[in-house]
Amino acid sequence: MDEIKILIVEDENIIALNIKKKLKSFGYAVPAIATSGEEAVKMAEIILPDLILMDIMLKGDMDGVEAAKEIRKLFDIPVIYLTAYSDDKVLERAKITEPYAYIVKPFKANDLRSNIEMALYRNGVKKEINKKKASLEGNR
Repeated sequence: MDEIKILIVEDENIIALNIKKKLKSFGYAVPAIATSGEEAVKMAEIILPDLILMDIMLKGDMDGVEAAKEIRKLFDIPVIYLTAYSDDKVLERAKITEPYAYIVKPFKANDLRSNIEMALYRNGVKKEINKKKASLEGNR
């Protein structure tokens, strides 16, 4: 099986490098770290990662929720939010983008790994269902 690519979107360099180290120890590839929402959208197009770990509060004009919405629309790549913000207003905005998980910082490495595995599994199942639907519709 191909190596699973995860794009990290985090504007705090120390946190991003720590996450990258954890992901590599789990056996995932981390081809890039984006530090803004705009950069996240560009990197998603270039890399086409299997999953994106997205901070919500980012520097620049586009926050993580807006970036996730754009990425979902263009590429349908699953997103897991990693954020220090858990207030209701932020949570409501994030829910609209249909994330695969919402992890509040600080988090344990095992929580991160299990959420990634569940998101990848759910996305794989979703793709299989869509293939079968398309196949059935093609047979009509």
